[in-house]
Amino acid sequence: MKLQDAIDHRKTFAIISHPDAGKTTLTEKFLLYGGAIQTAGAVKSNKIKKTATSDFMEIERQRGISVATSVMGFRYQDMQVNILDTPGHKDFAEDTYRTLTAVDSVILVIDCVKGVEEQTEKLMEVCRMRNTPVMIFVNKMDRDGKDAFDLLDELEEKLKINTTPLSWPIGIGPTFKGVYNIYDKGLRLFEASKTKLEATIAQIEDLADPDIEKYIGEEAASTLREDVEMATTVYGAFEREKYLKAELAPVFFGSALNNFGFKIHANLDPRHRDRIAFLRVCSGKFERNTFFHHVRLDKNLKFPNPSSFMASEKSTIEEAFPGDVIGLYDTGNFKIGDTLTEGEKLQFKGIPSFSPEIFKEVENRDPMKTKQLEKGIRQLTDEGVAQLFVQEMGNKKIIGTVGELQFDVIQYRLEHEYGAKCEFRPMRYYKACWITSDNQEKLDEFIRIKTSDIVKDKDDNWVFLAPSAWILKLEQQNYPDLKFHTTSEFKTEALA
Repeated sequence: MKLQDAIDHRKTFAIISHPDAGKTTLTEKFLLYGGAIQTAGAVKSNKIKKTATSDFMEIERQRGISVATSVMGFRYQDMQVNILDTPGHKDFAEDTYRTLTAVDSVILVIDCVKGVEEQTEKLMEVCRMRNTPVMIFVNKMDRDGKDAFDLLDELEEKLKINTTPLSWPIGIGPTFKGVYNIYDKGLRLFEASKTKLEATIAQIEDLADPDIEKYIGEEAASTLREDVEMATTVYGAFEREKYLKAELAPVFFGSALNNFGFKIHANLDPRHRDRIAFLRVCSGKFERNTFFHHVRLDKNLKFPNPSSFMASEKSTIEEAFPGDVIGLYDTGNFKIGDTLTEGEKLQFKGIPSFSPEIFKEVENRDPMKTKQLEKGIRQLTDEGVAQLFVQEMGNKKIIGTVGELQFDVIQYRLEHEYGAKCEFRPMRYYKACWITSDNQEKLDEFIRIKTSDIVKDKDDNWVFLAPSAWILKLEQQNYPDLKFHTTSEFKTEALA
């Protein structure tokens, strides 16, 4: 296959939402429709042992949430579609932010009952920063929720993006009868079923077809015609180029829990408990057993068993093309944001570490397992579960996160994957700031004076842990020669 043909037949999407909007349920339906799982609810239960699920960690099953991004591959007609299912919980927002750097487009799931929520707005800000195309799925239409027009207005106002509906709901809650597909003028009738794989499609020509009354009744048909006429007048027609430029978001309505609103053929195996680095191919071609240059380490590496995540189990691939997301078995060479090239010294920007909001010191509960604890903390922070800061005096290890739940995950994984036990002692810090300066003398002076609040990150960069916003502002005034960075993105500038 020619390189351009391979690129044209690959698309990568991320599914994002506020917690409980139905994101993981929607992902599960992709698998159910494609035969990758046999029972709805597999994502949220332990009933299925031999089939694939997207929430693979035990702590996810116990709490009913996603805390890690899962990679899934689908075949749809002649396209390969890669789906990245992301954590919805705000404590794991940074993992979602990183995921958004690796996709062609985003599927944003909205709960029709709750509408646009705070986490949704934050995720959309990241999409706007990168001009990532967005399509919106309004979920749970079989429940009493907000009016479709009110939802569209709310989407435009809060997410600051133009919308255009490509389907329209027929009723809502107990009166929900299905959706009219504005794009291809089809009528899909709703049936409450968690396992049924086929939606009932009414054969009609368009909204003027008198057979519509036969399917949904006179009153619903009359309301549908009025609503669609108003919606297409107010919101206009779908323009593909505007969508690709992130200027327009198509909107769909449906019910993921009841298998209604989407259809796609899928195969999957995300059983990736090994240490695997996920790589997105951005340009050129990736080939098995070929040397590639690891820019940060300045050395060449080759990969004998690169994996894809399609079919009933992970499979080794010979080559991958731009748009593909593949897994590379990692023995400790990779950190989030690393770049592989064919020899060029370049570094992709846009995968920063953000300043944490919560800081806690690691306390070892089992001195006999010190080595296991050290290894576990290093590997988990390399994965991006949290950030590790080390204070040179006393080798004190401080974990920084954006939410409390991350500490539960770290503690659980340290015990169950590394056999190490720890506790966390809260520390009163406001923000982590990476510090740099062209004036080495002033930088050394600041580090010497602020020793108790100075740490290094996992890449040995100096970081100032500011005790408060007031102190941070004061130090910025006292040391104008120093730059206080609130993300680690500055580290890529030297290689750019």
